[in-house]
Amino acid sequence: MSGIKSLLSAGLLFIGSLATVQAASLPSIGIIGAGQMGGTLASLWSKSGYPVILSSRHPEALKNQVAELGQQASAASVEQTAQKASIIVLAVPYGALPSLAKTIDASVKGKVVLDVSNPYPGRDGQVANEALKEGVGRYSAGLFPGAHLVRGFNSVAAYTLSSEAHRSGTKLAIPLAGDDKQALNVVSQLVEKAGFDPVIAGGLDKARLFQPGSSLFLSNLTRQQLKQQLGQ
Repeated sequence: MSGIKSLLSAGLLFIGSLATVQAASLPSIGIIGAGQMGGTLASLWSKSGYPVILSSRHPEALKNQVAELGQQASAASVEQTAQKASIIVLAVPYGALPSLAKTIDASVKGKVVLDVSNPYPGRDGQVANEALKEGVGRYSAGLFPGAHLVRGFNSVAAYTLSSEAHRSGTKLAIPLAGDDKQALNVVSQLVEKAGFDPVIAGGLDKARLFQPGSSLFLSNLTRQQLKQQLGQ
């Protein structure tokens, strides 16, 4: 009996070691904004083994949320998250991006930055009007000129991400736009790990095709359907 217990104990230790090795081999994801979208993405990626750092203006209030995400999750200030994480996700109200950029721009230079935020004039004011006019991809990239910015996950509602992740059969597609090929590859992997199908629309100019007010915004499509809408 003691031998069986020893084997079981060794097996559990081995599984735990594998999980630790897997987590260590994956890049850390820092999510700035712990609301519905940020929290949903944090849950999807932490379940896939990614170390996730969740941040907000009050990181001490994230204790329970982080505990639900598991051992690979942690909370930190916005500044600490931008410094420590390998990949940065912007999941804040769009009107906060200009001031956020001033705070973390130096820390995210050279990093992949995934912008999932959407501008709404009624909430975000003139910043939203300017972003929608210029194209949200270009506007966001202008706020973080040293980063490799990608737009994605903004065209699907958080509740859809939560309910449709890893669905059986044909997965829902997530359109992506970015100017850096390597950054697009990194984010494409994040899309797959979250349980969806990445579709690259093109450069940041193409982010206009799935920003608020576009025909693809909040549309739940498969890869084939999305590519058809994109004319690919």
